Amino acid sequence: MTASQEAHDVQHLKSQFKFYPDYPKPGINFCDILPVLRDPLSFEMLISHLVNHVFNHTIPALAAQKKGAKIDYVVGLDARGFLLGPILAMRLGAGFVPVRKQGKLPGECQQAIYEKEYGQDIFEMQTSSLKPGSNVLVVDDLIATGGSAKAAGELVKKLGSTTVEYLFVVAIPFLKGTDKLDGPSYSMIDID
Repeated sequence: MTASQEAHDVQHLKSQFKFYPDYPKPGINFCDILPVLRDPLSFEMLISHLVNHVFNHTIPALAAQKKGAKIDYVVGLDARGFLLGPILAMRLGAGFVPVRKQGKLPGECQQAIYEKEYGQDIFEMQTSSLKPGSNVLVVDDLIATGGSAKAAGELVKKLGSTTVEYLFVVAIPFLKGTDKLDGPSYSMIDID
């Protein structure tokens, strides 16, 4: 993919986002990526862009550290990471593991508490969901303050695995959420 094509794709996707001021509470300008998913070509453009990034940047960086290394699992955050994660996992030949809000998963779970821009919550992951020593890609639609992504990374670590990259469609850089993460991150689109 050329830089020109990539810039065109990003602009096209960004033009489909909807913004909702003061949602879910005053002072928050909510960025909704769901309109992209309603258009099959735009959704494919989004997924292809993320997959190309992983194949052209993430996996080569991982392979430089350890020959033959690959992405073993894609971890998707509740709830919009569930929309992207399984598709990415299938395209990468990896397993998909959900991170859910407290009380939504059966069986033994690990927990991580996180702060978000409008409150506190608890994420859980089933204890048996990752094989120790696995390479994990964490995916979500957006990173703002970084609390939920950081919690997912903590869960990956508790299960004896490594987050090789955090992958987002949108980042809000002025909130410095990526500073909280224990690994590299990539976002397609930065917004203010």
